[in-house]
Amino acid sequence: MNLEPIITIRGLVNRFGTTAVHDGLDLDVFRGEVLGVVGASGSGKSVLLRTIVGLQVPNAGHISVLGTDVLTADPEHLRTVQNRWGVMFQGGALFSSLTVRENVAAPMRERLGVDARTRNALADLRIAMVGLPVSAGDKSPSELSGGMRKRAGLARALSLDPEILFLDEPTAGLDPIGATEFDELIKALQQALGLTVFLVTHDLDTLHATCDRIAVLAERKVMVTGTMAEMRLVDQPWIHAYFNGPRAHAAQPMSVAT
Repeated sequence: MNLEPIITIRGLVNRFGTTAVHDGLDLDVFRGEVLGVVGASGSGKSVLLRTIVGLQVPNAGHISVLGTDVLTADPEHLRTVQNRWGVMFQGGALFSSLTVRENVAAPMRERLGVDARTRNALADLRIAMVGLPVSAGDKSPSELSGGMRKRAGLARALSLDPEILFLDEPTAGLDPIGATEFDELIKALQQALGLTVFLVTHDLDTLHATCDRIAVLAERKVMVTGTMAEMRLVDQPWIHAYFNGPRAHAAQPMSVAT
């Protein structure tokens, strides 16, 4: 893992009415890592992701992505930076009126000056990369299973060949086998493509399987960052319960007897 920050957040404040979700939040995400973001319900995990990608305007703070302050950059430069990241939302968030291929090609149609034939060929490549059959490209999202819709959403997030991948609860709603397969897919793609992955999750199995570091949101800030092993040593009630409870022990990989 490269210790060069690819995302830098300082003093972030997000308020909804009189309720502060983030208050002076700081975080660095390093190039080439998979960072898992966890926290109790209402801690602002998804709000943080949405703020970084520009869907939520913060009340205060600075966010630098790929060396650009995304809160103050001019629209043309910001658009160039946005082309270098991809986002997979919960449930895939696919356009129901478009086929899977059209969904995956949509960012290309909007942002790349390539013809339809090239877009479709590139979309089919992304569809194959996430483990879907090429025939899935002709289907509508409603014809796919939940797991296939998530893979289609991931294919669309990879549409522009991004450097950074934002994933919001990627395994939510999947059965254990499907979640494990999706975790393996994320890790394989991250390693093959050299991606930096910002992953919001509550799934301990996903943290074990995919994440290099973990950032814990609590008390409106990033309370602590570190590896899974380091999280187990943190003396804070919620963090201790989360990383040392029965579900955490069940999620730990079984040690091999020697």
